[in-house]
Amino acid sequence: MEPDSHQADPHRRARLRWRARRGLLENDLIFERFFSRYEHDLSDADVGALTRLFELSDNDLMDLLLARKEPEGDLAGPDVRRVLELLRHV
Repeated sequence: MEPDSHQADPHRRARLRWRARRGLLENDLIFERFFSRYEHDLSDADVGALTRLFELSDNDLMDLLLARKEPEGDLAGPDVRRVLELLRHV
């Protein structure tokens, strides 16, 4: 593991968990379960995908998490889709 990778830096992991905090309780619960299960297995690509998802509004993110919508445009790549599938199954 590279020294500047997400997994090598506990501060980066803590910041990622902080960014996951949302205004909607439902989103918070999904992310809490996700991090409990996958936090130590996330690759840097996974972290990048999560960061892109965190840029969405709470409602848009909820629609993706509940599969009411599918990712489009910049979010339709394989890294985001992989992380989204994990999030949908926690």
